[in-house]
Amino acid sequence: MIDRVILLVEDNPRDEELTLRALKKGNVLNPVVVARDGVEALDYLFARGAQANRAAAAMPHFVLLDLKLPKVDGLEVLKAMRADERTKLLPVVVLTSSNEEQDLIRSYSLGANSYVRKPVDFVEFIEAARQLGLYWLVINKTPPLIGKP
Repeated sequence: MIDRVILLVEDNPRDEELTLRALKKGNVLNPVVVARDGVEALDYLFARGAQANRAAAAMPHFVLLDLKLPKVDGLEVLKAMRADERTKLLPVVVLTSSNEEQDLIRSYSLGANSYVRKPVDFVEFIEAARQLGLYWLVINKTPPLIGKP
């Protein structure tokens, strides 16, 4: 399942590094594309701006989406994804440090497939990353054409 790309949308360099390390330590060896703000994420998903030369049909297998992002926040990214035919069925896991109930409710209302609070403990974070990878890359069945060029 190595060819299944994960899109990580994370603006905090420390959280980005921890997430990448946790995925690797959890034996999730798939390629990870990192977008550091909401605009970069949308440009990647819709092959526009700096990503205009990317094959638009080549979608990530799933998205790990932080909520607190610069330029365009995670909830707006999720809203834009669900409004577009190309990405409306793409699995989105909100991976956030937010413990606010309104963020949880709004994420699901906008079509998030899962909401995971980032564990503070690195060992717990590794286990969470391993389980996320196992579920979304191996167990879960995505709609046809998602993640394929």
